[in-house]
Amino acid sequence: MRVVVSTLLAGKAVLFARGEASAIAKTPLTGVVTIGALGIEGDEQADPRYHGGPGKALHHYPLDHYDFWRAQRPGLDLLDAPGAFGENISTLGMAETDVCIGDQFALGSARIEISQGRQPCWKQGERLGLASAPALIVKHRCSGWYYRVIEPGVAQAGDTLELIARPLPEWSVARVFGLLIGGDHRQNRAALEMLVAMPQLEANWRERAAVLLKGHG
Repeated sequence: MRVVVSTLLAGKAVLFARGEASAIAKTPLTGVVTIGALGIEGDEQADPRYHGGPGKALHHYPLDHYDFWRAQRPGLDLLDAPGAFGENISTLGMAETDVCIGDQFALGSARIEISQGRQPCWKQGERLGLASAPALIVKHRCSGWYYRVIEPGVAQAGDTLELIARPLPEWSVARVFGLLIGGDHRQNRAALEMLVAMPQLEANWRERAAVLLKGHG
């Protein structure tokens, strides 16, 4: 699998809504950017409890989903270009059904690994002016995903994102998102047991799997 990175983006934390700050507003970067253990140099996250850190260093949201969102919010200028969802990486031709937890990619001279899907939150709905956005993300499994950085490096828009390892081909981001966020776990205790023991899955989602597993009795 190889796709071209159309845009790399970063943003600063600013006052957003409900008295809270956010760095969901990302802007395109030009030229070569540095990718370190915590993501793109200069990128910020307002709430480290839920965003950022080594396990969620880079957020990838497919440009493929933008037509769907434009249908929900016709005429919204925000959807005319990447950056509406706080993404750091924008591509066309790669979605949640195409990639798996643990997939490793070369991006420029960096090496990155998919760690989990993105759990939707109210800030996405606030940014789009669409309160139902989080529910729609769950329904349509259009979450985007996060990477951890295995090897720091540099990259720029126009570089190729190339798959170099896929240790867990049965565990697409869409499937795992459905199990842990979308309610699909109710009939699949065995899948939860496997997710709890999956080292490539970020710790907070392994913990979520454990909580759901406990609920099975």
